[in-house]
Order: sequence, then structure tokens, then C-alpha cells
Amino acid sequence: MIDQTVVKKIEDMFPTYQILNENGEIVNEREMPDLTDDQLKELMKRMVYTRILDQRSISLNRQGRLGFYAPTAGQEASQLGSQFALQKEDWILPGYRDVPQLIWHGLPLYKAFLFSRGHFVGNQMEGINALPPQIIIGAQITQATGVALGLKKRGKKAVAVTYTGDGGSSQGDFYEGINFAGTFKAPVIFIVQNNRFAISTPIEKQTSSKTIAQKAIAAGIPGIQVDGMDVLAVYKAVKEARERAINGEGPTLIETLTYRYGPHTMAGDDPTRYRTEDLDKEWEKKDPLVRFRKFLEKKNLWTKEEEEKVIEEAKEDIKAAIKKADETPKQKVTDLIDIMFEQLPVNLKEQRDEYLKKEE
Repeated sequence: MIDQTVVKKIEDMFPTYQILNENGEIVNEREMPDLTDDQLKELMKRMVYTRILDQRSISLNRQGRLGFYAPTAGQEASQLGSQFALQKEDWILPGYRDVPQLIWHGLPLYKAFLFSRGHFVGNQMEGINALPPQIIIGAQITQATGVALGLKKRGKKAVAVTYTGDGGSSQGDFYEGINFAGTFKAPVIFIVQNNRFAISTPIEKQTSSKTIAQKAIAAGIPGIQVDGMDVLAVYKAVKEARERAINGEGPTLIETLTYRYGPHTMAGDDPTRYRTEDLDKEWEKKDPLVRFRKFLEKKNLWTKEEEEKVIEEAKEDIKAAIKKADETPKQKVTDLIDIMFEQLPVNLKEQRDEYLKKEE
């Protein structure tokens, strides 16, 4: 006999995990992460820097100096709080909106700009444990499971972390990935950044589940829904998931409730066609930077002068990085052929020779 109350019981198992409320007040003292004052300030610095990077990237895109770009404002706590809980040996498998995590994991800023332009150098991840941002929705989920299983088989004390949006949780790769990872206890953390809209499709039309986190139950793995505008809650949830993973306890599914203030991408999306002004205002009150700034100011750890210094630093770094990106030699067809194989097969060698003649 089908018991409809079971679904309700499952939904009630996933309350939203929060440490800081919208006013920057601690509402869950027991869960406060063990971070030093310097680490708290570093988190704020990274969020401010990334907000400026987002603003400048939008401007550069409009000037025709960047290519594909997916705005990040509003998702800083989810993106940077999660990355802050990682170690350098951990692997990041990002979606296309997750370039900030790559930058703070070690990707040079000029390469981030080259990635946006479609230049192959922007996809070369030397010195950083990461794959290039995935454009295919959800494809990184199964890839992350594979990377994590490889880490486990090699006895590495490291994890793979992957990101997708609420829309990505509707892909077949999502269910295949979390199911396979659960079966083999792969050390992987699946982060679904639920910003309420998969391009223009609202979450209510994406799934009938009250939470995305509860989908973990079917895969037999832990799941948690986190206030994605609360950087401390995101950090703590990911830190604990990482500890579970490296201790052999397997994967975790983390849903972060967040919001993108800008369009889905700069490629013609108009959020005013599917989002109301009231909804935008509601989420503006939850701004992760404003919330964390209030918290730090109450602790006398952050000042307007410090923030201005970070803003100027970001502007200078961006100016230098875009200059370096501009100075990078334009890619040629032969470049793409050369980096595909260690030894070129005959057919590609013939094509390469033909293109070399055209490039002379």
C-alpha cells in the first residue's frame, strides 16, 4: 500500500542549515566553524574581490573583450565558502559559472579570461587539480565520480568536488553519478547550487521534490540543504563532507539555496522576463556580502578602508590579467591539432600540413 505520508516525512528530514542570518547574527552557535580571525577576513576579501571581478567581466563582455560569460553575483558564499573548505590536492570539476572557484584554487586570472574567449590556453590547468569548466549541463557529475574513484584506488587523501545548478539535477548524469558514487563510496562532494531558475525554468517546474537534497536518499548517501547565502554554513557543510570522504565514508550531496542577481549568461538572457521585481528585492536582502560584512564589523574585523583596498587590488589585477590575455598569441587551427595527441595520426598530420601552408 502506498503511504503518502512517507514523502512528507522525508521532506521534513532536510531543514535548511544556517549559521548566520540575514542581519549577520549567529543563529546556530554550536555550528560555528573553527576559523581564525585572519581566515574570516580572507573569506570576506575573496567575496569582495569576486564581486568586483564579476562586475568588470560583465563590462568587458559588453565591450567585446570577453566571450562567453555567466555572471556570479549573489552566489559568492556558495562558490567561495565551498572552495575555502578544500585543500590544494582536491579536484574541482566545475560548471561554466564556477570560474571563481578555479581562480581561488590556483587558476591564473588571465587564463580565466582566455577560457571565456574560447582560447585553448584557458583550458590548460597546469599546476591546478581541476578540469576545465563543463558546458554540457550535468556532464561533470559522472566525471567527478570517476575522478574520485581514481583517487580512492590510488590511496589519495583527497576528494573530487563538482558543481551544477538546479537544472543540472534533472539530468540523467546527476542520478547516474550519485548512484555510482554511493555504491563504491567514492570520495566526492556533489554541490547543487539552487539559484531557483535553470535559465528561465523556475525550480517549482524543475522538480516536485521539496528539496534537491532529499534526492540523496535514493542513492543511499547523505544529503543536506544549506543556506547558500551564508558563507559560514556552506564552508562548514563542505568541510564536514570532505572529512567524511577522506575517511572512507563516501559521497555527500549538498544543495545550496542561492540566487544569481544577473542574467543566466551574457548571451542575450533577460531575467526580467521570468523573475519578478519583488523576488529580486527579497533575495537582495540576503546578499552574502552584506550579511558577512555585518558579522565581521560587529567583531571589529572589517572596515570600509579594508574593503576599498581589496576593490582597488581586484581592479589592478583585472587590468593586468586582461592585458596578458590580449598579449597571448591568437590560436591557430594547427595549435589545436598539435595539442590533441602526443603522436599525430596520419590523417591529422596531413590536415596539419595543409593548414601550415595556409598560415605561411
